[in-house]
Amino acid sequence: MASQVNGHSSDSSSQGGEPLREDLQEFLSGEAPLHQLDDLTKVNPVTLETVLRCLQARYAVDTFYTNAGCTLVALNPFKPVPQLYSPALMREYHSAPQPQKLKPHIFTVGEQTYRNVKSLMEPVNQSIVVSGESGAGKTWTSRCLMKFYAVVATSPTSWESHKIAERIEQRILNSNPVMEAFGNACTLRNDNSSRFGKFIQLQLNRAQQMTGATVQTYLLEKTRVACQASSERNFHIFYQICKGASTDERLQWHLPEGAAFSWLPNPERTLEEDCFEVTREAMLHLGIDTPTQNNIFQVLAGLLHLGNVRFADSEDEAQPCQLRGDATCSIRTSALLLQLPEDPLLDTLRIRTIRAGRQQQVFRKPCSRAECDTRRDCLAKLVYARLFDWLVSVINSSICADPDSWTTFIGLLDVYGFESFPNNSLEQLCINYANEKLQQHFVAHYLRAQQEEYAVEGLEWSFVTYQDNQTCLDLIEGSPISICSLINEECRLNRPSSAAQLQTRIESALAGSPCLGHNKLSREPSFIVVHYAGPVQYHTAGLVEKNKDPVPPELTSLLQQSQDPLLKVMFPADPEEKAQEEPSGQSRAPVLTVVSKFKASLEQLLQVLHGTTPHYIRCIKPNSQGQAHTFLQEEVLSQLEACGLVETIHISAAGFPIRIPHRNFMERYELLRRLRAPTSSGPRSLPPAEGRSEWSPCTEAAALQPLLQDILHTLPALTQAAAILGDPAEATPAPVHCGRTKVFMTDSMLELLEHGRAQVLEQCARRIQGSWRRHWHRKQERQRRAAVLIQAATRSWFARRHVRRLHAAATVIKRAWRKWRIGMAFLASKELDGVEEKHLSQVPLPTGSFLLPQTQTSLLAAIIRLWPLGLVLANAAAGVRGFQRKLVVWACLQLRMGSPSSYTVQTAQEHAGVTSIRALPQGSVKFHCRKSPLPYADICPEPSPYSVTGFNQILLERHSLGHR
Repeated sequence: MASQVNGHSSDSSSQGGEPLREDLQEFLSGEAPLHQLDDLTKVNPVTLETVLRCLQARYAVDTFYTNAGCTLVALNPFKPVPQLYSPALMREYHSAPQPQKLKPHIFTVGEQTYRNVKSLMEPVNQSIVVSGESGAGKTWTSRCLMKFYAVVATSPTSWESHKIAERIEQRILNSNPVMEAFGNACTLRNDNSSRFGKFIQLQLNRAQQMTGATVQTYLLEKTRVACQASSERNFHIFYQICKGASTDERLQWHLPEGAAFSWLPNPERTLEEDCFEVTREAMLHLGIDTPTQNNIFQVLAGLLHLGNVRFADSEDEAQPCQLRGDATCSIRTSALLLQLPEDPLLDTLRIRTIRAGRQQQVFRKPCSRAECDTRRDCLAKLVYARLFDWLVSVINSSICADPDSWTTFIGLLDVYGFESFPNNSLEQLCINYANEKLQQHFVAHYLRAQQEEYAVEGLEWSFVTYQDNQTCLDLIEGSPISICSLINEECRLNRPSSAAQLQTRIESALAGSPCLGHNKLSREPSFIVVHYAGPVQYHTAGLVEKNKDPVPPELTSLLQQSQDPLLKVMFPADPEEKAQEEPSGQSRAPVLTVVSKFKASLEQLLQVLHGTTPHYIRCIKPNSQGQAHTFLQEEVLSQLEACGLVETIHISAAGFPIRIPHRNFMERYELLRRLRAPTSSGPRSLPPAEGRSEWSPCTEAAALQPLLQDILHTLPALTQAAAILGDPAEATPAPVHCGRTKVFMTDSMLELLEHGRAQVLEQCARRIQGSWRRHWHRKQERQRRAAVLIQAATRSWFARRHVRRLHAAATVIKRAWRKWRIGMAFLASKELDGVEEKHLSQVPLPTGSFLLPQTQTSLLAAIIRLWPLGLVLANAAAGVRGFQRKLVVWACLQLRMGSPSSYTVQTAQEHAGVTSIRALPQGSVKFHCRKSPLPYADICPEPSPYSVTGFNQILLERHSLGHR
């Protein structure tokens, strides 16, 4: 009966112990299914089988990234997964407070390196080592990481800097298709295999913005230009120009449809990388204009035609080899495209120039057919290698920033993966040697160094046995005798190289090495090296010649005669260079071999990596056929064993990957002491940094111990706070060990400390913000009060000024009005005097009309005597009213006591035509005051029942009394 366990079927009736083991695995693996374990350190127990099953379960649900302690394991999906590398997902990982909480991804590693650069914790510079076999997806991983940094590390503030950032980003991303077209090829293991190693250095300024990049290449497999294994192809660029050239370009480059080239095998295969337009557009963005591109492709077409040149064996050794078949047309076309003279080109390929003797006599010797083929291949390899180096220099000049404009960098190392083919030569030896060095860097940096540091720091640690490849490295590069030294010695000997003799020397000199083996069944001379990833058999035939990489001087001289502009740049006519290439026989310097140059460049690379904080991404290919949804356990298991992944998981699960020196720990986490209540001893501070050189390590450690204890005592409070927030994983305190000079902790504890530090900084920020707001509000209140006082004073001044102006105007008006009233009263009194004299003399007092009371008689007598006063009282606002007013008027006018109808009122208008001043004014009275703020005042007093004044009023009242 078949059962399904974690996505895998098992037969319970196959073996008796199998069901028990399955039950035990289910019990140890915990409640969560295997595909939900994001970190292989959580697999229980940690064995190759459980790790393999976990990876297979995650691969079945399209989960291709898994953490393995300090390493990220990346499975090649062998299918496009666009949503897995979208810009939105990049921004999500970049903006996440804790990217480690998200699902494992290469963006997590990229964001961690970027944040390490921003935190400026030593060492500031970061590096990411992408390793794995050929076809595991290293190039794709590096490409995605470059896109991620181009998105998150270019956030300018101004529009001008935004344009600069976009240009840099575009050029850095466009360097990938160009270098892949000229440096990648289809091999037995991978359709897009990198045939060179590259270290991309992304340059960041002080604001952590990407300002440029540099590319450093290692060991281009230039022999692929002239020699390809069965079922393999040449570099992608040759297929691109043959498939993507237009009709005019085909005529210009002599590439007709259906043309066959011996250096262009398997042209019928169509790959995704055979896109000519993408390469041309990328070259255009890098500053390589269209004429220069055409020149490059013309040179490459010339190399293809050069590969069709075939030589026939010469019957006479004194005569040069003859061309075979249509080689004459090919040599003519190649010379035309390379702009070389045809006859010197043919002679250089067939005739060797020898300089001998002290007089440097020149001898010309015809070459054999094999030598002619070698010289032809050497010419093609030399041109292509110089062209590749020129492209790298152009890319660097296009994307590299000024040294003063950047301070830190993030390095991406994409080196060829471990290779083992049926026929392995010097190229595979160098490639596997580079992978051995990188594996040793990982072992030395993480596995061995970590355990040794635990012992030095005094931590109780049970050491984990891991696979150390130092023995294999001693076999390849050791001193004084190693494989590299023996191959270089063969190159220095002035004798023909023998493959069998080289095999005998290697086996006899290095017989005691456990990593050296021999295949007794092999017909060809060879030796076996047991690498960390498995044994590889290397054939010694042609090994020494490839290591010499001889370039005949006549080939260089021939290329210096070219009229092609690009070849003139790549092969300048420099006398000094010519002198160095042709040393005299007595003072000949040792030849710099391929192995020596590669070893020197590799040592330089490792020095750069040692000065950075390394991060590791292990790329695993599920199958060698490149098929999606296919997971072959045997192939994956061999890769897991080769990279030492299980040992890495063991050490990561039991160890402390975070190691911080005491002083750096104090400088960063001293803020956590604020979480504790202040003690009676008072706060203690960090020793001054100025006197650090005067402190001995023991004295400094003793001084820092109390401060460290204060910080470590805050961890329970942080753990309780994490438990309150609802994270059960952080409720259990993670172990923290304080060594002699460093503090050791796990990733979870580091996150806890960072969370507590963020809380303290948030509290301090809130206090600062509260104090600032309080200060700002107080300042605003003071300003408001001052503004109110100023406004009140201003309004008071305006009001007082307005009142003064109104008072002055009213004074002027009253003065004018009073003057007019006085004048009118004066005129009325003049007229009244004449009337009184006339009436007093002519009109006697009535005796029998009617009698007034005693009181009224006295009052009338007083009014008659004081008639002016009576006139004033009659006109006053608060004077006598009613009957008393009438008596006053009668007394002033000396009227009869009889009927008032017998009297008539006569005015001055009836005499002499003179208008009397007693006439009632019509309309308004206008006054003009020079000093008044009012230029004119139209005043028309409101009429009142007693508003008629002067003599006019007296006449009117007399008239009204007379009619009663």
